[in-house]
Amino acid sequence: MVSKIKRAGIIAVLLTLHSFLFTSISLGGIYGYKTEEGYICFPEYRSGQTARNKASHGEGGFYRLLIYEPLIQRAAAEYGVEVALLKALIMAESRFNKRAVSKKGALGLTQLIPRTAREVGVTNPFNPEQNILGGAKYLSELLRRFNFKRELAIAAYNAGPTRVEAHGGIPPIKETKEFVNKVLQYYRMFRQEGF
Repeated sequence: MVSKIKRAGIIAVLLTLHSFLFTSISLGGIYGYKTEEGYICFPEYRSGQTARNKASHGEGGFYRLLIYEPLIQRAAAEYGVEVALLKALIMAESRFNKRAVSKKGALGLTQLIPRTAREVGVTNPFNPEQNILGGAKYLSELLRRFNFKRELAIAAYNAGPTRVEAHGGIPPIKETKEFVNKVLQYYRMFRQEGF
């Protein structure tokens, strides 16, 4: 009798521990989870269960949101940008890969093009601290330029502010429209999940 009670207690503790260690995240078709170490995993699969299974077998990749958290918090505070918005931008741009390079030559976590990097004082775009601070500074400038309208600032981050101004809104560029939607989805998720 005692062993059955102990076994039931152990199972209850394990179930609680599992749910604590792996917090599921789902929003608008984006699935992922947060592990005990603070890794955020966003594999590209349709179902949350499939995402977790694939990721646990080494597919999909882990993204070290936790190690960049202090830098993101600092950059957001320094430039008056919402933490969730900065995280969403980084997630959409590089999926927290500090070595990311786009086809168009954008570099690092916030995918700064070399000209923009120089304008915001970034000398090494692959340095996470410089890149996050530079990306936050640029995003802050765009938010002010577009009267704090998130959608327009995000579109300008992707397509350039002159294109957004020329169209009086989000330009009719498929990549830019998709980018704005993606960043806003991640933004809502980060706000909702509180990380």
